[in-house]
Amino acid sequence: MKNIFSIIVLIFFWYGCSTVAITGRKQLSIIPASEMNSMAATSYKETLSSSKLSTNTQQTAMVKRSGERISKAVEQYMAQQNKSSALNGFEWEFNLIDDPAVNAWAMPGGKVAFYAGILPLCQDETGVAVVMGHEIAHVVANHGGERMSQQLVTQLGGTALSVALQQKPEQTQQLWMTAFGAGTQLGVLLPYSRQHEFEADKLGVIFMAMAGYDPNEAPKFWERMSALSGGGAPPQFLSTHPSDANRIKELKAAIPEAMKYYKP
Repeated sequence: MKNIFSIIVLIFFWYGCSTVAITGRKQLSIIPASEMNSMAATSYKETLSSSKLSTNTQQTAMVKRSGERISKAVEQYMAQQNKSSALNGFEWEFNLIDDPAVNAWAMPGGKVAFYAGILPLCQDETGVAVVMGHEIAHVVANHGGERMSQQLVTQLGGTALSVALQQKPEQTQQLWMTAFGAGTQLGVLLPYSRQHEFEADKLGVIFMAMAGYDPNEAPKFWERMSALSGGGAPPQFLSTHPSDANRIKELKAAIPEAMKYYKP
C-alpha cells in the first residue's frame, strides 16, 4: 500500500509540476490558479468583514504603498521574463487590521493582511517591505497552491478541488482552513515547510530590492523578531514563520544576489 501511494504521488508530481520563478524549483501544483484565487478572495473578504480595519491613515498608507511598490516591481520583472501568465487573475489587496497581534499573512491571488501589532517591529516602511516582500513571495511562488495540492493528494487522493468541494465539502473546507486559516481566531494554520520559508526569504529580499527597498534591512528585522520571542511563547508570526540563527544566516547569504536587483 505504501509503495502504491508513493507511485500515485510521483505521478501527480510528474504531471502536475510547475516551476517557481527565479529559484527554478519544481513544485506540485494540481489546482488551477483560478480556483485557488476564487476561494482565497472569498476567505479574505470574510476575514476583513469580521475584523476591524485600522483607522490610522498614515500606517495604512504605508502598508498599502509598500505592497503596491513591490507588487508592481514583481509584475514588471515577470513581464520582462515572459512569465506574466503566472500572475493571471491576481487582484492585489493590502490591508492593515487594527489588532495587537504580531502577525501578517497572504493568500493566493495577492491578498495580503498586516496586523498593527507587527508595525513597531518593522519600525519604518523598509521594515514593512521586509515582511511584505516575504508574504508576496509566498503568493508569487504559489506556496499556498503547492501546500493545498499536497493536502488533496494525501488526504483526498488527488481529487480535483472543484470535485472535492462538491463531494466532500466539509472535509475540503477543513483542509482549506488548515492551510489558510487567517487571522487570530480561525483554527491552527498549517506551517509552511522550512523549504518554503527559506524560498520566501530569498525571494522576499529580491522583491523588496526590485521595489527600491534596501535588502540589507531584512536580517535586522528578523533579528528583532527573534529577540521578541525571548525564552517565552513566540509571536504568532513566528509560530508559522520559524526564525533562528540559521535562517538569519541564510538570509544574509541571499543579500548579494538581491543587491543585483536593487535600484534605490
